[in-house]
Amino acid sequence: MLDHLEQISFRISRYGVWCGGAMMIAAAFIIGTEVVLRKIFLISLGGADEMANYALAIGTTWALSFTLIHRAHIRVDALYLHFPPLFCAILDIAALLSVLVFSLMLTWYAYDVWQTSWDFDATANTPLGTPIWIPQGLWLIGFASFVLTTLLLLTRSLHALIHRDFATIARVAGTRTVDEELQEELDAVELAETSGVNTQNSN
Repeated sequence: MLDHLEQISFRISRYGVWCGGAMMIAAAFIIGTEVVLRKIFLISLGGADEMANYALAIGTTWALSFTLIHRAHIRVDALYLHFPPLFCAILDIAALLSVLVFSLMLTWYAYDVWQTSWDFDATANTPLGTPIWIPQGLWLIGFASFVLTTLLLLTRSLHALIHRDFATIARVAGTRTVDEELQEELDAVELAETSGVNTQNSN
């Protein structure tokens, strides 16, 4: 059951980070177009900076779950690497607990901000007049997903701790080892080479 939920969480987080990246690219394109139009034709699309701000905020929160799942957050592990597996597992679970508390606080206050905008039907003080609750709602979804992902990983780690499965805890919540990072780079190179060969063969 937990493995199935973990796989679902992986897929959702991947889609979230893809959408967030797409929003960033779209925002960069809009800003680039705005700069060119202002420079050459002295006209403005209006709202380019506003849309970019929304994309940055939403894309950031939608990437939080993906970052946590892939253990890409920065952790100081100078001493951690020398501890026995049981102590490392306890530290990993404590780290997830701290992330859960932090994410809950962020989500609570984000919900309060969204609720205020919804109650007052607030709109942006910009030419677009965007209903603020829309981008704030998408922003809030990212935080809520982060909470659920953290809770799932914490549950998975506690279950593994009960069964003294320290390898699973290290995979779910531990710091990334040099070997793991190296293997990921090798896999990326192999994938790129395979894609290049397939492209050449199709031509």
